[in-house]
Amino acid sequence: MAAEFKIRDALRPRKNIIEEVGIKPGFNVLDYGCGPGSYILTVSELIGETGKLYALDMQPVAIDTVKKLAKKNKLRNVETILSDCKTGLPDNTVDAVLLYDAGPLHDLDYQNAILQELHRVLKPNGILSFSSHHVKEADIISAITNQKLFKLLKKEVHTYSFIRT
Repeated sequence: MAAEFKIRDALRPRKNIIEEVGIKPGFNVLDYGCGPGSYILTVSELIGETGKLYALDMQPVAIDTVKKLAKKNKLRNVETILSDCKTGLPDNTVDAVLLYDAGPLHDLDYQNAILQELHRVLKPNGILSFSSHHVKEADIISAITNQKLFKLLKKEVHTYSFIRT
């Protein structure tokens, strides 16, 4: 799987995707379903020392990989969260959520609970950035907006940006 991510990242650099979100220094960002940490280095650099990156995944091996990556690169603004849904973060504390190819979101059992949790932790003007090559556009918009927690703000080349309602 690591080789697959390297090929993917070479073809679609993570930085190009992250630039669409508009992350700024000092932002608190939640990478929900972070996997092996493909976005960690780019986001950590963008948010700087005053920001915080929360990397959440349900797989212990993914969390261990992100911890090693953060340690190797001396990233003091990265915190990992092992969870299949709840973040443990306070309400209204996150400026942006990255929801990229998150497996549980494709499962309807988890979908509503995940979106409710993301709505809870996002600040009122926070952005939910979604990207998945597994889901059709109409299905993406419907899945994210059907609970009326989010509305589509804009569609970019690689991502969809939703804002809290």
